[in-house]
Amino acid sequence: MAEQRTEDDSSTKEVGEVEKEKQKKNMDRELLSCLLQPTSIGVDPDYIGMRRLLLHRKAEAAVLRRKDWKCNGKGYVAFRNYIRRPRNWEGSRIPSLQSTPGSSGRWILPPSSISALHEVDSWSSIKDLQSQRRSSFSSNASDNSQLHTRRTEFAYSFVGMHCIFDQCKVAVTVLKFGHMSSDLLAYGAADGSLTVCNVSEPSSTVKHLLGHSKDFTDFDFSSNNQYIASSSMDKTVRVWEISRGICIRVIYGVSSQLCIRFHPVNNNFLSVGNANKEITVFNFSTGRIVTKLVLDSEVTSMDHDHTGQILFCGDGNGYVYSVSMNSHTGALSRAHRQWCSSRRKSPVCTVQYRSFSLLARGPVLLTCTQDGNLSFFSIALEVQGYLTLRCSLKLSPRMHSIRASFCPLLSLEKGEYIVAGSEDSNVYFYDLTRPKHTCVNKLQGHQFPVIGVAWNHGENLLASSDLYGTVIVWKRSKIS
Repeated sequence: MAEQRTEDDSSTKEVGEVEKEKQKKNMDRELLSCLLQPTSIGVDPDYIGMRRLLLHRKAEAAVLRRKDWKCNGKGYVAFRNYIRRPRNWEGSRIPSLQSTPGSSGRWILPPSSISALHEVDSWSSIKDLQSQRRSSFSSNASDNSQLHTRRTEFAYSFVGMHCIFDQCKVAVTVLKFGHMSSDLLAYGAADGSLTVCNVSEPSSTVKHLLGHSKDFTDFDFSSNNQYIASSSMDKTVRVWEISRGICIRVIYGVSSQLCIRFHPVNNNFLSVGNANKEITVFNFSTGRIVTKLVLDSEVTSMDHDHTGQILFCGDGNGYVYSVSMNSHTGALSRAHRQWCSSRRKSPVCTVQYRSFSLLARGPVLLTCTQDGNLSFFSIALEVQGYLTLRCSLKLSPRMHSIRASFCPLLSLEKGEYIVAGSEDSNVYFYDLTRPKHTCVNKLQGHQFPVIGVAWNHGENLLASSDLYGTVIVWKRSKIS
């Protein structure tokens, strides 16, 4: 008997080793098939190899997760429904630890609503569970739904207009609050004027800066809020000293300057995107060109990450680029490109970076195109700003370049909230994670299409501008 057992054990070991060798060979074949694909002409081979390696790892992880679901008696449909699950469940449910092999799709319900643990693996099973509990726990369910609605409305409710600036008679194309400032506001108009305001009570106009001869396209505050760098359709970049209200430097270009940013770490670098498909880095002290990088289309919007090592740029064809930037020399090198338009080539109106998001558990990027496509990306900073699309929202196409912005990180829910202007003269708040009824709230007060929106540093004021020069500062209700 003992000899027979040893023979059986040796045979099972041999079978296990053979299966492991087969799996290794299959994995090696998949890796070789990813690495040995032909490259297109004119593309960086390092970029191609890095992208293939990431795709191979992503595919391997997906296969393992699907196998885990099959082991639990679930199929691909349940796995897909779990990935696409609506985020509005999470207001009344507390998630357990992050999903690990063997515990995918486990949710712990609050003890007030249910006394035992249930394993929920798909959207259909959740609906079955809710239907079973609806008769016996109808009062608790109604209380939870009302609490969920009240929390969302309370987080993004406003008490009214804080102040209004209506001195301008043309479109206010861009407006921003000062860097880490709650009361310093500036806005640029289509007539080339730049107005700096103080929104603390009583509100007042600090400076009225004149110099550009055509439309304002973008501007940015320096880190100490002493200077403003602006770009315009008149092909110039101007640097303003706010305290004296004068232009201290003019940089002439050969095409329209469309977007501009100070470097977050080295304020001596000024990055400018123009209609000649170029990203130009200027020396703020001398006005000389440090370096240039040519993209595939005109550079319409940009934003830096918090480290200053990556510059995210949107172009006129609906692509967003991750560009590596040296904080000491200002050297630029193109890393990745991501499509963010819906169908046709549409300019990117907004590129906004945020260092952390509850949804992505890391840095994220928001893009908004003129055809009304809002896209939300997670960022892999360790891979030169590689972008992964997390969710998107399709709005109606716009005739004007309407901007969008992240909402503050004060929401009691785990959604991702966005505020954007609209051509129906309203300001809308959206939750990108909701499959339906994404509009959370709207502000009515403008009489013309709303173009720009901006939050202050204290996150208690929201500024919006419209097509005929009115700027409204909205005051958000206090959150306890």
